[in-house]
Amino acid sequence: MELKELGSTGVMVPEIGLGTWKYTGGTEPLRQGIALGAFLIDAAEMYRNEDVVGRAIKGRRERVFLATKVSGSHLRYDEVRRAAEQSLRRLDVAFIDLYQVHWPSSNVPIKETMAAMESLVTSGLVKYVGVSNFSTRELQEAQAAMPNTPIVSNQVLYNLKCRGIERDLLPYCQENRVTIMAYTPLADGSLAAAPHFRRGEAMQVLNQVAEQLGKTLAQVALNWCTSRPGVIAIPKSNSVARTVENCGSSGWRLPPDQVATLDRAFSG
Repeated sequence: MELKELGSTGVMVPEIGLGTWKYTGGTEPLRQGIALGAFLIDAAEMYRNEDVVGRAIKGRRERVFLATKVSGSHLRYDEVRRAAEQSLRRLDVAFIDLYQVHWPSSNVPIKETMAAMESLVTSGLVKYVGVSNFSTRELQEAQAAMPNTPIVSNQVLYNLKCRGIERDLLPYCQENRVTIMAYTPLADGSLAAAPHFRRGEAMQVLNQVAEQLGKTLAQVALNWCTSRPGVIAIPKSNSVARTVENCGSSGWRLPPDQVATLDRAFSG
């Protein structure tokens, strides 16, 4: 498994992590992912599965980089603190490696939310602070509200079919060393679809690249994401077999000409 630096922290995390949105796979797929080097697990208060993640990492905590999120509806100072403490209990851990604001709120001043996030770092309950679903402007506002603690990541939608962050958010994060955590990197599974679902010219190109490299569609689509500097991907899988497949998207790199071919094919 290839590693990338998280922001400018010096901490190295796997370029393929384990997402858990709508996760129903129990503990084994997560444990298999950890064993294969995908030791970043991303959970959330809203996902209602932190207890499952806690069971999966039991006895493995020192090998895991644990991320979770406070709901965008709990962003008042005391709410953030309370949500973090509840997540710690459900996960059954002493600290969270990466605590993220799940989405911004127009009803709560960003300064209040980020002050609470910073207090969690100061108290040792959280090591690093991230955000999720923040636009470039929202990220800048959050950074300005917390000048003494860096925002190390922004978790956003990014895949071959959804490339809106390339306009300004991705360049901004790359320039400012904010790691992009790409969620839904397989476009809800459509980028890893069975042959009879591979309709459209773009999917045919993806299929051709996969065949040329002897890789699966999912592996090529995930490798395309992580070919971008400063981008890691957190696919979700409910099965051990698919987790193994996803982990196989790391340890090699798409040739630049094939990256360019995929860029053109999915540019629409």
